[in-house]
Formats: sequence, structure tokens, C-alpha cells
Amino acid sequence: MEVETSVNMEVDNSFNMEEGNDKKGETKQLESRSLLMPHLREYCPASNLAFNEHVNKLIAEGKKVYHFAFGQSPFPVLKSAQKSLGEHAWQSAYLPVAGLPELRARICNFHSKLDGLVHLQSDNVVVGPGSKELIFLLLHVFDGDVLILSPSWTTYKPQTLLAGKKAIEVSTKFEDNWKIKPKDLEKIIMENCVSPNRLLIFCNPDNPTGTCYSAEDLEALSVVLRKHNTIVLSDEIYARLHFDNNHISIAKVYPEGTILSSGISKWASAGGWRLGYSIYPSELKELHKAVCSAASHTYSCAPAPVQYAAVRLFCYEEDTMSYVLHCRRILAAVAKYCYKQLTSVGVKAVMPTSGFYIFPDFEILKPAFDRRGIETCTQMCEALFEETNVAVMAGGPAFLRPTHEFTVRLCYINFDGARALVGSEKFGVDEPLTDAFLHEYCLPVVEGIQAIKKWVVDHLEMKKPK
Repeated sequence: MEVETSVNMEVDNSFNMEEGNDKKGETKQLESRSLLMPHLREYCPASNLAFNEHVNKLIAEGKKVYHFAFGQSPFPVLKSAQKSLGEHAWQSAYLPVAGLPELRARICNFHSKLDGLVHLQSDNVVVGPGSKELIFLLLHVFDGDVLILSPSWTTYKPQTLLAGKKAIEVSTKFEDNWKIKPKDLEKIIMENCVSPNRLLIFCNPDNPTGTCYSAEDLEALSVVLRKHNTIVLSDEIYARLHFDNNHISIAKVYPEGTILSSGISKWASAGGWRLGYSIYPSELKELHKAVCSAASHTYSCAPAPVQYAAVRLFCYEEDTMSYVLHCRRILAAVAKYCYKQLTSVGVKAVMPTSGFYIFPDFEILKPAFDRRGIETCTQMCEALFEETNVAVMAGGPAFLRPTHEFTVRLCYINFDGARALVGSEKFGVDEPLTDAFLHEYCLPVVEGIQAIKKWVVDHLEMKKPK
């Protein structure tokens, strides 16, 4: 009893002491100090998720918004996968930390069949609650510096900082179709005192630019990567959405140094199911083992019903192939429309070759922006939203572009994907999807792009003050 009384008194003295303070006419406050690690003092939530929540709140309140600011698949999950998920809802036991053995084997067969990666081994696969979590665990256990391309997905650099690692940016250029050139990568490595242990985060197909790398591009990159002993984390989450169905993985030309990361959020439209995976080469078994150990101490295993349902997806049977084909060609038609319309009024852009995004540059409007006092891309996006109800995300700083550069990530997925799939099936796979199809099935995208076009033209016609 004496010990218990002593503890209670100590708590009261540390956090309250109201009775004593009242007698003295004083108020004791907790010492003001930061409880965060120094390198996280300026840490922020994921900007894409935060903005998406804000825009969805406005839409729920009745505001009309052309929402081009969030990269979520517009299509429904394949019906056979939904059925499989329901059938396995009773599965409540913990699964192996690295994932269901049958699922890991199916994943390897999937990439062997579609990407020609015949060297993959199921024992080197780890399945987790989304590829994002597995990327973070890798960054956390990795002892070295991290090379991140610019522009880049909004999460790579924050995760690197959260893991306490040094992030080194490698800028790409519009003139190079936003692809990293081997000489530029080598220059960064040579001039930045990079740790002997180095990891390049490489997104192919790319988010936010929609660009893809050819076999020649990857071969040239692999020479520099081998020369400088650089590991690659290859994020290939958009691979199955390559418009020409011609994705090439860097793991094919640099198998010993590539960790392949993917999942079912994009091609299978199951983002909320939270299932991703990483495949390690045998040469990086030490990292694979460390990530699995970290997984056992964090999430334990990915959800059992989702893993069982994913087995059905990775069988990649006829209905799945047909579903992906129609998703892919709808996205290709929308991407082409966005590119054609925006470039027709002088906006710079690279034609996307996969995925959900285009990365236009509104540099042509800089004289008009100067007259309006718009100095940053964020200010431009705010003006665009206020004046047209079009929501896009600024290239800088979230996507690691300079804040004075007028690049934005535009996600062309704000349409009814279920209805568009039905329309695509009616057209038949031998008939190309026309602008008439887009006006009927993807009208919010059409209207939003036309609103941007008008806004651009209005600014170009803005007369200089006399």
C-alpha cells in the first residue's frame, strides 16, 4: 500500500499540484519542449491523401469539382475477385509473415509469364498490407543513402526521412521525357559523397509523369548501376497498365540488384484492399530477411481473406486479362485526349504511356502569372481551383519540383469506371475508342480539360496594362 500511495502522490505532484499552486497563487505548466525527433520537426502528412480528403469533403457538400488530384483507379474490382474475397471472409488465422505460400508462388509465375522474369523465387517474396509499407520497411532496415528522382511520387522522400536516411534528389528533364539519363545519375553519385551503400528508388511506369523506360534505356542505366554498386527499388505498380502492353522491368537487365515492388491497387483496382509485395533477388537475401523480421514486429501479416482472394487475381485467367485490357485502353484514350487538348493551347506535356497521370507544364502562362502576382505553382493551382473548380496538385514541393516551376500532376481518372468498362466491351476490342466514347463515358474528364483549356486561353489573351 505504501508503494501505491507513493506512486499516486508522485503523479499528482508532477502533473497537477493544483492544491499547492492555488495556495501560492501560481500555475505550474509542463516544460515546453518538442517530443519529436529533430529530423521530423517539419514532417507533414501525405499531401495527396490530405488534399483528396479536402476535395471529397467539398464534393460531399455539393460543390462541383473536376477532381484531377488523386490517383485512385476508377474501375470496380473484378467480380470474380470480389466473389473470392467473400468466400474467404471466414479466414481469420494469422498467415506466414512473408505471405501465403500459394500467393507468393502465383506472384512469381505472374511475373515470369508477363515480364519474362524466370529467375524469381517464391521464398524471396514478401507480401504486406500495401507496397507502401514494404517500401518503408526496406528504407528503415537499409544502411545507406537513398537516391530519389525528381519529379517523384509524394511518399518516397518523406518515407526516407522518416526512416532517418539521407535523401539525394536526381533531377530529370522534360526534354528527356522525364527519364533519368545514365550520365546524370553517375554525376550525382560522383559529386555528392554518396554512401558506398546506395539505393535508387525507380518508378517505372512513372508516377507522376506517366513515362515508361525502353529496353535500351534500362540497359544503359544498368551499366551505371553495376559500376557504382547501386541497389534499385523498382516500383512497378502501374506495369500492367502500359498502354501498348509492353512493360519492361529493370529486373530483366539487372536481376542481381533489383528489388521489384508492386501490388493490386492499380491494375486490379483494389487500392483499399491493401495488398502489395516485394520480390528480392537471392543476392539481397540479407535485406529480405531483415524486412520480414521488421514485418513480424509491425503488421504481422497482410489480411488473410485478401491474400486468398489475390490468389485468384494472380492466376491471370481469361476474365482478368479481358478486364485489364479494357481498363488499359480506356486509360490510353483518356490520356491521349488530355495530351492533345492541353498541348493544342501551348501547354507543354509528355504523352503518357501508362497509368493514370500526365505532368503538364504551364510555363507558357508565366507572363500572365507575373501580371497577376502568381509566383509559385501552388498559387497557380489555387487560382485554377477558385476560378474553374479544377483540382490538380502542384509539381513542387510535393513531387520534388522547384516551387516556381508551373508543372502539375493531373490524374485523368475522375469518371465512372464501371460504366466505361461496359461501354468499352460494347465497342469491341477491334474498334478504337473515339472522342465520342469519351464524351459519353468519361464526360467529367472532358469537361475538366475543356475548363483548363479555356482558362489557359483567357490568360494568353490577357492584355498587358497600358
